[in-house]
Amino acid sequence: MAPKAYKQLRFGDWALKLGFMTQDDLKYILSKKNISKQMIGQLCLEEGLIDAEDLAQIMAAQFSYRYVKLNGKIPPALVDLVPLELMVRYKFIPYRKRGDQLTIAMAEPKHLLKLVDRLEMLTDLEVSAVVASEKNIRRAINRLKTSRNIIDNAPDQVQLAVVKESDKGEYTLSAEKVSAEESPIVKLVDSTILDAINKRASDIHIETTTKGIIIRYRINGMLHQATNPIDVKHQSPIISRIKVMSELDISEKRIPQDGRFKLKVAERFIDFRISILPTIFGEDAVIRILDRESIAGRRGDFRLDAMGFAEYELLRMRRMISAPYGMFLMTGPTGSGKTTTLYGALSEINHKDTKIITIEDPVEYQLEGIVQIPVNEKKGLTFARGLRSILRHDPDKILVGEIRDPETAQIALQSALTGHMVFTTVHANRSFDVINRFTHMEIQPENLMAALNCIASQRLIRTLCDCKLRYTPDEAELLESGLSPKMVKGYDFFTPKGCERCQGTGYRGRKAVVEIMEMNDEMREMFISRAAITRIKQMALESGTIFLRRAALQEVFNGVTTLREANRVTFVEMDE
Repeated sequence: MAPKAYKQLRFGDWALKLGFMTQDDLKYILSKKNISKQMIGQLCLEEGLIDAEDLAQIMAAQFSYRYVKLNGKIPPALVDLVPLELMVRYKFIPYRKRGDQLTIAMAEPKHLLKLVDRLEMLTDLEVSAVVASEKNIRRAINRLKTSRNIIDNAPDQVQLAVVKESDKGEYTLSAEKVSAEESPIVKLVDSTILDAINKRASDIHIETTTKGIIIRYRINGMLHQATNPIDVKHQSPIISRIKVMSELDISEKRIPQDGRFKLKVAERFIDFRISILPTIFGEDAVIRILDRESIAGRRGDFRLDAMGFAEYELLRMRRMISAPYGMFLMTGPTGSGKTTTLYGALSEINHKDTKIITIEDPVEYQLEGIVQIPVNEKKGLTFARGLRSILRHDPDKILVGEIRDPETAQIALQSALTGHMVFTTVHANRSFDVINRFTHMEIQPENLMAALNCIASQRLIRTLCDCKLRYTPDEAELLESGLSPKMVKGYDFFTPKGCERCQGTGYRGRKAVVEIMEMNDEMREMFISRAAITRIKQMALESGTIFLRRAALQEVFNGVTTLREANRVTFVEMDE
C-alpha cells in the first residue's frame, strides 16, 4: 500500500493552527533557527514551548496522519513481526494488526516512503502509519531490547543499572558497564531481572528440571513461564552469579542459603531477597522483588487506601489501628499482603510524637521515622530476644513481623497488656483458626483475648484490566460458586479478554479483600468458652464483620474481578 500524499505545509503554520504556539513564539523560534540551523520542532522542544506529545500532534497534522498516544509498550502479538534494528533505525514500532493490515507508529512519518515496500515484503501485510511521540516510541523499543528473547539475545542486549552496598559505600554499575561485561551469564541474569521488573513481577523462579533451566515470573500472584528451557550446563554459573550479587558462599551447594542485594533501575532503588535451595537436579533460586514504588505509588509512602480496601473496611481498619493499646493481629497465607498492610497502618499512625519500633525477618521496606530491626538468628537476635530489647527502648507502637514460637507470643501479649499497641501476623487460613494457633504455642485463650483488639484476615485478588468483556455465567458456574440466578439478578459479570496493557492476561494489578473481626466482650467470652464456630460467626456478622467470601463476591458484583478469581482465593461456603 502506497503511503498517502501529504501537504507540504510549514511546521510553524501547523503549530499556530493547532494552538500550540503564538505568532510571537514563532517569530522567536524562526530567529533562533537562522542562527542554530536546527529543525523548528527541535528548537521548540529545547525552548520549552511544546512537549514531545505536542510535537507529535503537529507532525501528524503536517503529514496528514492520525496522532496516537502510546503507553510505551509494543503489543505482545507484534513484537516478533518487525526486526528490532529496523525499528531503531527508523524510529517506529508496530502498533496494530487487523486482518492483513499492519499499522505502525512513527516518530518521523517522512521515513514511511523508505519503509513501506520493505515492511510489506517482510510481513506480507499492507502497511499504514500513525504518528506518536519519539519519547514513547523510544521507551517501547528500549523495553523490547530487554524483554525480547532474553536468553537468545542475552550476550548482546541488556539495559540495567546496578547499585550494590559495601562497607565503602555505594557504587553504581551503569548500563554501559553492564553491556561491556564479557560474560553472557552476567548479562543473562541482569536482563532477566530487568525484564521481571518491567513486567511487574513479584518473584523470579529459576528452576532446574530434566528439560533444562526454567525461568518463571510470579505476576499478580500467578506463575508464568518467561523463557524457553535453558541448557542445564548454565545452571551452576547462573546460581553462582546470583550468589555473588547476594554475597553468599558460592562453594556451598548442599544447604539452603538466604541473602539480599539492591539494584538501581530507572533512578529508583529496588531491594531483592534471595533464597537458594538444593534439589535433586542442582540448586534452584527464587528472587523476591521488593519494589517499594510499585506498591507505595509515586508518593513514595505506604497508605492503607493504596491496598484497595472497600470504604467500609478501610474506616474500620483505621479506627482499629488508632487504638492506644492492645494487639492488631493480621492473618493469612504467605503472599497475601499482610506485611504491606501493616506497613500502611504504621505509616498512617507515624507521627512526630510517637515512637514506633519494628522487628522483622527480614526488613522488607525502609520506613522513614521508624526504627526497624532485622532478625539475625545466626547472631542470636531472635524475635523474642529483639522484642525484649525493644520494650526497654520506650516504644509507643511495636510491629512484630511474625509470631512463630511460644516465647515471642508471650512477650507480644505482655507488651499489649502493658500499654503498648502491638501489630503482628500469624499464619492461619481463617480468623477463627487464630485461637488454635496460639493454643499450640501454649497461650491460654483468656490471655490472648485480654490483649486482642481485632483479627484481620486478608487475601489478594486480581483485578480485571479495562479490556474486560461482559458475559452471563451459566447455572452450572453459579452453582459451583454457591450462587443462584435469583441471587445475582441485576448484576453484571465480566471475563478477562487480554490486551497490550495487561500483557494478554486480562488482569492488571491486585487489591486486598479483608475480613475484620472486632473483639467485644461477648466475642471474647465465646472464644474463651470454645463456643461453636457457627455461634461465633453469627455474633461476628451482628457486629459488622463481612467475611472474606462475601467481600470477594462483592468485588465480582462491582465488576472489579471475576467469579473464577473469587473462587480461587476464597472457599465457597453456602452459609455465608
